[in-house]
Amino acid sequence: MLAAMPDSAPSPVSAGGPALRGSDDACPGTLRLHRADDGALARVRVPGGVLSADRADALLAAAERFGDGELHLTSRGNVQLRGLDAACGGALAELLTAAGLLPSAAHERARNIVASPLAGLDGSPPVSGWLSELDALVCGSAAAASLSGRFLFALDDGRGDVDALGADVTLIAAGDSCLLRIGAEDEVSRIPGGEGPRAALLAAETFLRAARDSGAWRVKDLPDDVRAGVRTDVRAELVRTVRAASGPSVHRPRPRTATPPAPGAHGSPNAISVDVPLGRLTSTQWRLLTATARRHGDELRLTPWRGIVVPGPFGRPEDAADALATLAAAGLIAAPDSPWTGVGACIGHPGCAKSLSDVRAEAGAAVGPVGRLPVYWSGCERRCGHPHGEWIDVVVTPDGHRISLVRGERRDPPRTVRDDPAALAAAVASARA
Repeated sequence: MLAAMPDSAPSPVSAGGPALRGSDDACPGTLRLHRADDGALARVRVPGGVLSADRADALLAAAERFGDGELHLTSRGNVQLRGLDAACGGALAELLTAAGLLPSAAHERARNIVASPLAGLDGSPPVSGWLSELDALVCGSAAAASLSGRFLFALDDGRGDVDALGADVTLIAAGDSCLLRIGAEDEVSRIPGGEGPRAALLAAETFLRAARDSGAWRVKDLPDDVRAGVRTDVRAELVRTVRAASGPSVHRPRPRTATPPAPGAHGSPNAISVDVPLGRLTSTQWRLLTATARRHGDELRLTPWRGIVVPGPFGRPEDAADALATLAAAGLIAAPDSPWTGVGACIGHPGCAKSLSDVRAEAGAAVGPVGRLPVYWSGCERRCGHPHGEWIDVVVTPDGHRISLVRGERRDPPRTVRDDPAALAAAVASARA
């Protein structure tokens, strides 16, 4: 039996500075539960967000047996189980291992991989081969076991959706080849497509060697000179072992804003997509999604935007429409004109002791017309789970709710609204427009 490690508190993260290895990596996992005000929390890594119906059933069984009975989606397409008894770790790990959700105890927190949710479904190339190979390579690498729970791989089908998420190592489909991005660099390396997963692992292992002295958890946390050295070392190693093209690197700036799959049918229809209000799924909603998957492609894809894609085929457009109507009746977002589209929030009070208010209730009370920009409500300055790119940032402070527009690394001057729900809703709606 796999034994759970003791509960741990998250290490402090500043709002703008780098996160350094000042202590043990405290990111929660399945074998390392995190204490929260609503009980222990487990984060189950789901590489690429891809779940079979049987594995989805196992996650629900774990939530109902050990936790609050709900599934909580994260901004990396993973699943959190909340309200756990702190003593359930061993039994939880045993259940997830039997379901194939915990293939390596040493690597369970290193399996952070996001993938384009519609890859292969709407005319774009699939990335499933990359996904399965990269996950196996990570789990087979002794060095990769040292990757932090914050380090992120991204597999982009060429549309730029997960490339925009700020991953440490990104593979981008480009015909028969692929592009390898390290951190946020604009210059990417072109390599044979079949070598992509091995190149991604090589980049991560090179980062780990450089991070030993710098104390960085992620590529962006490395000092500039060390980060430049990592790029140089990776490119030299690619030429030597991965047969990288001998031509110049490709200039491809990272997209500024990620575009998630719109709720509705995709690919004529090869898939349907729904969003999940505030990322929280009841057991009834999860069972409906799993049943829909079993009737069609037997797969669910959890997205980094707290949504779910159900691959088909669905046969006729009417079949997709019927499935979407059933899921909408259960409270999921099945059309882009829902007022909940683009609204997100951290767990807030009372689940988190650091939160200054119940931001989920506040976000619900402020839901109004569909906004141009997503909005994310945070109960404190840590902004756990916030989006990337361009978005409206609502943070609770002792002085009120601070609202600002974020554009990548830039932030517009904020506006603070004090203890007036109507004024707060109007200010958020105005900012989103």
